[in-house]
Amino acid sequence: MPSNFVLKTANQIHKTLMTVSGGRLGWSVANMPVVELTTTGRKSGQRRSTLLTTPWSDGDTMAIVASAGGNDQHPAWYLNLRDDPSVTVRTESGTREMTARVTEGDERADLWEQITSTYRNYADYQSKTDREIPVVLLEPVE
Repeated sequence: MPSNFVLKTANQIHKTLMTVSGGRLGWSVANMPVVELTTTGRKSGQRRSTLLTTPWSDGDTMAIVASAGGNDQHPAWYLNLRDDPSVTVRTESGTREMTARVTEGDERADLWEQITSTYRNYADYQSKTDREIPVVLLEPVE
């Protein structure tokens, strides 16, 4: 399992690639679109951004997975949006305000099945940890 240091370093390298390329590179990883998710830090109150893949979408709604590579701890961005679901999402086509919603029960199970049937790496991450890996929907603010 990757350490938090490795995950943060990889994210910073990805952000640098996007910046250096003027946004021409980095909007897709492993055949999944990439978003820049900005949350409000639950402790600091400061805005925090991270790049994440979106393995599922339906119209303007998209899913992100709080896998953290199978680590036993939830990623900080997940804890932030769980406490404050108002987020900003930047995609290759623009930036918009969205609301994050953690899925549960049958909804989560259905999305998890759809995601892992296409992207098996998420099932591999789940096998490395006892925590249930959250699936979060990002929904446009009406």
